[in-house]
Amino acid sequence: MATIKPRDELASVIPYPLGPPPETKQKELGFSRIIRMADNENPYGASPLALEVAKRELDAISCYPDGTYSRLYKALSNFHGLPEGYFTVGNGSDEVIRLLTRAFISRGDEAVMASCTFPRYKTNVLIEGGVPVEVPLVNGSHDLEGMMSRVCGRTKMVFVCNPNNPTGTIVDKDALVQFISRVPENVLVVIDEAYVEYVSPGAMNDAKTILGRHQNVVILRTFSKIHGLAGLRIGYGMMDPGISGQLQKVRDVFNVNRAGAAAAAASLSDTAFVTSSSGKNREEREYVANCLAGMGFTVLPSEANFLFVLLKESAFAAEASLAGKGIFVKGISAPGYPNALRVALGCREDNVLFLDAIRTFAAEGVV
Repeated sequence: MATIKPRDELASVIPYPLGPPPETKQKELGFSRIIRMADNENPYGASPLALEVAKRELDAISCYPDGTYSRLYKALSNFHGLPEGYFTVGNGSDEVIRLLTRAFISRGDEAVMASCTFPRYKTNVLIEGGVPVEVPLVNGSHDLEGMMSRVCGRTKMVFVCNPNNPTGTIVDKDALVQFISRVPENVLVVIDEAYVEYVSPGAMNDAKTILGRHQNVVILRTFSKIHGLAGLRIGYGMMDPGISGQLQKVRDVFNVNRAGAAAAAASLSDTAFVTSSSGKNREEREYVANCLAGMGFTVLPSEANFLFVLLKESAFAAEASLAGKGIFVKGISAPGYPNALRVALGCREDNVLFLDAIRTFAAEGVV
């Protein structure tokens, strides 16, 4: 294998960092239970309606899914009030990002994005031979003016993660509308709203309204976060049919599994579960953020289901210390934020245990 030369584009691509699963540490150290606060999962599980239909689909796992995903497309159309041609489903919203870069990024094309944001934007642009143009965050949020200044004749795509992962911040909704209106129509604006259901009411723009005004906008959503279907890997994009038609050309056949498609369609109908999860998250977000601030930590204002906590010393030392107690958080070292923890919010019991553990770590004089 050493003599087989890979594509030149892969030289600058870094694989997504994945350590051993928390369950391995649980078995190693003999924990009776662990607390998962590293992957922004829904601690309240998934909709009972989604679980029920997913289980029924297991009886047919020897058969391929409906490759047209007609039931899911109809559910998405009814939920958002948009024609079915506006949607593209994927194996997580990650795949929709990959489909977008595969369909629209050519060698030398530039894509503007934040320097501290979801890393799969940059990775997929690089794989296609494109050039990521990274703009530093300002106070943890996208610098829309700075991003606009980097849009030029070579720009093919702009990414705005809103709320931003890993900082949890959002951009002002009026500023975002103005930004979109200034981006040339031949540049694709990709707005990643993976955490939109956690945002305070009225703080963000309506997707349908934006898509109705701008044919060059793509809005990404996922069922992995508030819907609690992370293990089934399903997400989608909303966009002008002219764009979604191009994605169908590069989409793999049967790219979404049958249990995931069925569960996603059912989950859309369970608005009570989503409302409950969002309300509990807002309560825990305020509680944990206030407790951390009381300990002297700097916490960025979050509208997601996680907090971005700034440390004075090694975030990875903090991550390791908490893992030793069965609490798994995400240590981050990113441009402008060399030491930070991204902490997914849990239920009150888990959050209290996390706060006790980080308080003990801080008392050791490391942060």
